[in-house]
Amino acid sequence: MTRTNHRGEPVTLLEGPAAANRGRARGRAHPRPPGPTRAALVTAAAGAGALGGYDDLAGRGDRRGFRGHLGALAQGEVTTGAVKIGGIGATGLASSALLGGGPLDMAVNAGLIAGGANLLNLFDLRPGRAIKVAALAGGLIAATGRPGGGPAPGATLAGIPLGAALALVTEDLGERAMLGDAGANALGAMLGAAAAASLPRSGRVAVLAGIVALTAASEKISFTKVIQRTPPLHWLDMLGRRPVAAPAGGAPAATPGPDRPGPDGTDPAGPGTATDHPVTPRTSASPP
Repeated sequence: MTRTNHRGEPVTLLEGPAAANRGRARGRAHPRPPGPTRAALVTAAAGAGALGGYDDLAGRGDRRGFRGHLGALAQGEVTTGAVKIGGIGATGLASSALLGGGPLDMAVNAGLIAGGANLLNLFDLRPGRAIKVAALAGGLIAATGRPGGGPAPGATLAGIPLGAALALVTEDLGERAMLGDAGANALGAMLGAAAAASLPRSGRVAVLAGIVALTAASEKISFTKVIQRTPPLHWLDMLGRRPVAAPAGGAPAATPGPDRPGPDGTDPAGPGTATDHPVTPRTSASPP
């Protein structure tokens, strides 16, 4: 199980299943969250991780983004991305049902879980980027989650997937392994479940609105290009990564650019892309 990264080097995909399995095991074994909350975290990790793994193995990458997969479905073509859209949506609903609440709360929570799975995958385009985004998101959940009013503190719930991710960050930054869809989808779904279980309704609605806005923006713009053009984001993106190799002949080293064009000539780092690095034979993964 390997892909070719943005340097043209083979990288193992086994980090993704390892992250998903570690997150699921941590969620099941943690003593602090009540049973239904643990079950929601485990369901989110298992469902999103399995569907992401299916897309890692079976996806072709010739359709990208919600627009690409739903457009194909309208023409009678069922892509792996379309299967994942439906499957992660169902995973969100199942996890939300375990958390309980009224119809509005369940709808918002399902959106957080499914949307979180997709959004983290959209950032998984360079080594360590998705884990850094997950760490920032987890920090926000930890800071704003109810310390006593919810099923468990935000820091406890966010720490479950983050512990799984941070245990593998050295391999990811060193470009020896990558999350792929299996890892990014699982970690994003667990962070969504953590937000659903620890934030007040107003906070959950605000987070869901942010997820929807960023997901919609990904259909039009490249997150990689925005990061490269924004110095603080570019600095954070490069933090801990291997330096850019200088080209032969002594020319200045180029800033890492978008992933290499796909077989159809499109930019895999462009709108609608959701994978860590270009793939062989695929060049992008599929949301959510």
